[in-house]
Order: sequence, then C-alpha cells, then structure tokens
Amino acid sequence: MRVLAVIHQDDAGLGVFGEALAEETSLEVWRPAEELGPRLVEVDPDAVIVLGGAMNAHEESEHHWLRREKLWLAGLLDRHIPVLGVCLGAQLLAEAAGGSVRRGAQPEIGWHEVRLEPEAGEDPVLGGLPDCFSSFQWHSYEAVPPQDATVLARSGLTLQAYRVGPSAWGIQFHAEVNAPTLESWIANHRTDPDAVAMGLDPARLRAETSPAIEDWNELGRGLARRFLEVAERR
Repeated sequence: MRVLAVIHQDDAGLGVFGEALAEETSLEVWRPAEELGPRLVEVDPDAVIVLGGAMNAHEESEHHWLRREKLWLAGLLDRHIPVLGVCLGAQLLAEAAGGSVRRGAQPEIGWHEVRLEPEAGEDPVLGGLPDCFSSFQWHSYEAVPPQDATVLARSGLTLQAYRVGPSAWGIQFHAEVNAPTLESWIANHRTDPDAVAMGLDPARLRAETSPAIEDWNELGRGLARRFLEVAERR
C-alpha cells in the first residue's frame, strides 16, 4: 500500500503514526514548501496523511504553496482517495471540501477533553476511541467543514473531528505527537505569540504530559491503524 505523508515543517512529522505503518507499506513524503507536487504522480497513493504546521490556512501570501495544496486536496476528495488531516491538515481539508477556517474563540494549547458525537459510534476511524478522552492540542484556528460533513467529536471550545465524503477525515487534536516532538514544541513555545499571550507555563505542561503521553500515543497508533485499514479495504 502506498501512503503519502504531507509534512509542512520538520518538527511536525508523522510521530507515532509512522509506527503504525506496516512494513509492507510504501511511504512517500511531500513537503509542499519545497516541492511543486508529490513525487507519486504516475499513480494515486492509496492513502494520504496531511500533518500540522505553525502557519495558518489563510496565509497564502506568505506561503504561496497553500493554495496549490488545497487544490490538490480537492482533487483527492473528487477521486475518493482516503485522507486523514491533522490540525492544519484538517483545516486545509475543510477548505478543500468547501468549508472554511476561522480563528477560535481562544487558543487550545495543552491537554483538553474531547467528547465523541453519537455519529462517531459507527465511524471506522473514530469509532474505536473512548466516548470522552483527554487530548493534546496546539492551535488557535479551527476547521469549519461543509454542511454535509459528519461531525464526529467536539471539545468545550471547538469542533475536533469530522468526516467528509466516504473516506476523508479531519482531526484537530494531535493524535500523532510523540514525547520528543511535544518537548520541542514546549521548549520553543515562545515562537507562538498565542502561547505567550495566554501565559503558557512550560513546567506545568511538562508535568501534565508525563503521565498522559504513553496512553495518548497508544490512542494515536490505534487511530492511524484504523485509517490505514480503511484505505487498504478501498
């Protein structure tokens, strides 16, 4: 199975999703800021995972490749290629599907409770999650999927997961993030003006993360495996 990972910056990679890829899976990486298009051009990938990034979906003048990526994602949706978008990836996917992205009521940075919607019960990717779970978040903007999307999860502040069409999912929470990546985000939190403005306490966030990260990573691996199983069946 051919899997394409779309990576927007070095410290926002596959994390534990990479561990979920089976040995027989062929993994290709596309970095939109560096390459005009993915190298898998002769034949569509069997699955696409679009990861996060510090840039925002509307910043097309600063990051000219964002528009190209959105158009490419729209093409994947038209061809029913399985897609999983994470954080920025979920926001780009929402725009590609005809939705939008907006600034949230307030940033969600750190550990926040997420609750599944009833529609998630039979979803092949989100249905394996607990009805309520603590999730790691780092975002100031939120995806607003099109009206025909199926909302699968919410936090107290934002929509957290949705499905568009038969085989595309967006999740706002960072199910992929592992301990080393999360530590790098905390160590460099001052590069995010919203983290500074909200008075993020690195020591407190590290203390909250230590007992939570192992279970969180297991949840992320399971979510990625279920997504890949959907892609394999298709």
